[in-house]
Amino acid sequence: MDSKEEKTGHGKEKDEDILDSILGYIGEFGRYQKLMFLGMAPFGFFFAFVYFVQMFVTPTPQKHWCKVPELSHLDMELRRNLTMPVGVDDGRCLMYDANWTEVLATLNIPPDTPVVPCKNGWEFELVDIPYDTVVSEREWVCDNAGYIPSAQAAFFSGSLVGGVFFGWTADRFGRVPALVGANMIALVGGIATIYTTDFWDFAFTRFLVGMAYDSCFMTIYILALEYVGAKYRTWVANMSIAIYFGSGCILLPWLALWLGSWRRLIWATSLPMLVVLAVPFTAPESARWLTSRGRVNQAVKVLRRFEKINGTKVPDEVMDEFVIKSNQTRNTSESIVDLMRSGPLRNMAILLVFIYMACALIFDGLVRMSEGLGLDFFITFTLTSATEIPSVTLLAFVLDKWGRRMLTCVPMTISGVLILIAIFVPKGVPQVTLAIMARFLINMSYNTVLQWSTELLPTPVRASGSSLIHVSGYVATVISPFIVYSERLWSPLPLLILGVCAVVGGSVGIFVPETNGKPMPQTIDEGERFVRSFTVCGKAEDVEEQAMDEKQKALVT
Repeated sequence: MDSKEEKTGHGKEKDEDILDSILGYIGEFGRYQKLMFLGMAPFGFFFAFVYFVQMFVTPTPQKHWCKVPELSHLDMELRRNLTMPVGVDDGRCLMYDANWTEVLATLNIPPDTPVVPCKNGWEFELVDIPYDTVVSEREWVCDNAGYIPSAQAAFFSGSLVGGVFFGWTADRFGRVPALVGANMIALVGGIATIYTTDFWDFAFTRFLVGMAYDSCFMTIYILALEYVGAKYRTWVANMSIAIYFGSGCILLPWLALWLGSWRRLIWATSLPMLVVLAVPFTAPESARWLTSRGRVNQAVKVLRRFEKINGTKVPDEVMDEFVIKSNQTRNTSESIVDLMRSGPLRNMAILLVFIYMACALIFDGLVRMSEGLGLDFFITFTLTSATEIPSVTLLAFVLDKWGRRMLTCVPMTISGVLILIAIFVPKGVPQVTLAIMARFLINMSYNTVLQWSTELLPTPVRASGSSLIHVSGYVATVISPFIVYSERLWSPLPLLILGVCAVVGGSVGIFVPETNGKPMPQTIDEGERFVRSFTVCGKAEDVEEQAMDEKQKALVT
């Protein structure tokens, strides 16, 4: 190995990806990359806030009953006892059709008094949810209870649109403009939510916020991964989610309790997104994206900034080689259409879509079932969310040892088994314990797939391809609230659906190539060669070696 190979530590990969070679000189995880990692912090929190805040804006207080104006002067407990029918299904939605003047005289309901749906709205006892929510203010219960999953579906419908749009933006105009745009639309949609008055304007504002979901964090996630060396990629990818997203999830329920108002909660989780306006002045654009678009001189300026901040130096001959090779191999026309035209990459993307949909459905379903597992909503959400930090931290240590395939398939399958077991145990501590264990495991699979898809997709389509895969997850999460809502039909049905999806999804990952220790493909052709070299029982060969074999065969022919 010559001196340059010793310096970069890449060997054969050096010829394949000159930018990876340059990272060996400027530092694979130097001062600038560490600052970028710290800079991911607010966006990790925003990711959690955008995703979960609606759960704390629209929770349903369990104690609610029909409002009877004639009883308004009585004690709350007495009002509820007189109003809510006994021995009928969902008495919270029914009331006695009684002569309330006579009832007030005796404080008893006459025998055989018929029941009717609520006529004058509802009363709510704010105990389990100790603040007014959209549900209690607008009475989205009983016949109107479907507004809650519908509003969540509107959010994820926005995610479908935003995922495609901001993925395209990131590949067409750069990672930084996409990051700014996503967070700004989340800010606008969030603040607008406060001033809504009915379901349709509420659904529209949540649609706007949903457009930012994923892109408000994943854009800087991809940007950071493109600037760290392969041996640090797993650590940066997983610890950013474990520390920042996990902490945001744990903070959110207690922030809601402390503020005691869904409107104040929206203000507190939306206004900080203004920090994104500083990104164009502090974060570098992706050098990989710049070179893929033919803007090599700008990429060199970015790399020189890394040299300055990291206190390192790239030899002139190496930088010259980078410029020459980038100018020779650049392809400014490759897009998501080329990904779909490529048979090997299209098939790989379909498999990733299926796996990601399963992960998203299970993850989101377990979160949304926090209200119905028999324990305090805020405590259950916190406990299940707290699994994010240890599970993803563990993943950061074992992912490069055990590989992407194993840590997608095995945890997902086991989580499915645990969810199915939960059907047969009582609500409360037993079900919550199994849900926490399943959430711990699905966190590992979910985060592995995030990194796996980023490493498999070629640079020109990495952001839009990742967004396409993530959009598939939004399709799953659009139906997730309705899966949880299906408990009204048959109480074990949500767990059955989630468990089966986890087991099936875990079996699909064995057909996707392992990327552990491999450089990220720079072009569609490199991606195709990598996928073609994969076998289910073995592993993908080195891309360059396969390319050389193909050239030799062509010469012989």
